[in-house]
Amino acid sequence: MATESTPSTGPEQTPDQADQEAPRVELLRLSGGLPPVIDTPAALAEYCAALAAGSGPVAIDAERASGYRYSNRAYLIQVKREGAGIGLIDPIPFGTLEPLAEAIGDAEWILHAATQDLPCLAEVGLRPAALFDTELAGRLLDYPRVGLATLVESLLGRQLLKEHSAVDWSTRPLPEAWLEYAALDVEVLVELRDLLAAELEETGKADWARQEFDHLLSFQPAVRVDAWRRTSGLHKVRGRRTLAAVRALWETRDRIATERDVTPGRLIPDSAIVAAATAMPTSRGALMSTPGFHGRGASRHAGDWLAAIRSAAELSEDELPTRTAVGDGPPAPRAWADKDPVAARRLELARAAVGALASEHRLPTENLLTPDHLRRVMWSPPATREPAELLEAIVDQLRELGARSWQIGLTASALTSAVLQADAPQPQSAG
Repeated sequence: MATESTPSTGPEQTPDQADQEAPRVELLRLSGGLPPVIDTPAALAEYCAALAAGSGPVAIDAERASGYRYSNRAYLIQVKREGAGIGLIDPIPFGTLEPLAEAIGDAEWILHAATQDLPCLAEVGLRPAALFDTELAGRLLDYPRVGLATLVESLLGRQLLKEHSAVDWSTRPLPEAWLEYAALDVEVLVELRDLLAAELEETGKADWARQEFDHLLSFQPAVRVDAWRRTSGLHKVRGRRTLAAVRALWETRDRIATERDVTPGRLIPDSAIVAAATAMPTSRGALMSTPGFHGRGASRHAGDWLAAIRSAAELSEDELPTRTAVGDGPPAPRAWADKDPVAARRLELARAAVGALASEHRLPTENLLTPDHLRRVMWSPPATREPAELLEAIVDQLRELGARSWQIGLTASALTSAVLQADAPQPQSAG
């Protein structure tokens, strides 16, 4: 996100001259002032009536307490619509925000980085019938940086400061400076959306964007399998029993964090899990002398940590976790050359072809085709090698994986060629 910075000075300029000559970007301000927080049924009903009477799309954003709380719940929801102004809604006093959902109706939502906010908004009964994601639009238009502050500055010539982006939004009451920061996130979303939509039309990417936005309507966060394997420093662990101790400690920390609604790292850091799993302490004293075990979270739950280590020590060999996770997807690309050299060649060719297409259409490669989709098709392509049948089968495979029609139309032929070319006999090198 953009932050306020001093303009750079040329070699012939003094700082004072640069200050006088370099244009300064004006700070974005609230056009209608800071509204009061909506935290009562009466206040919510009043704003919902104004919202329903408003016109046009609805800008919406949510603030979570990432880094402080375990849950992904929204602690503040910001809404703006023409004719209704900005509403700052505290969702905590309400079991559901169904009145807000009814007031919005089928109006288009405008969000920035929709996948971050859609899950927590769905928790309070808010689900869009249509949406426009300004971050995703920026990616499709190949903007090098697509943070909200950067797009607002690039397209609207206003500076959006982000000094409160990492605060604890579960704090009550919320400070006025935080509320102003939150309100500014929806202040110009409608204007930003209109500019991006016009550019999508001009570049012939409007239909691509529509397909992407429609796809987001059914977005669900991915469920992590064996999430404990993402423990930082796990690569240092040796031995399956030590892995079992990491798993037991991680799962214990996750359970406690869920119960207390705190970020797991605030109990003990990943480094403490790895250190304890390696040392396997059996007493409270030994545990608390292990690196990383300090503070209330470590001390208060010392018995839980020791029980987790003990449970790992008592597992039979058959119950110990494997070194690598068993998944339904292809192996890591670095292993392809050893496991299946032809598949490695397919992947190399396909990556080059998709990269070239992305450059041609001025798109980030990952937006043209999801890297996971590319790897899955190249690892397990259809059996046929008759070109027309192979193309049709790859189209079906991509569609089943969730690729959108525009992505399939641009990439299926390139993937087909990669499969056929990799399977062809390779020329022998001289010598």
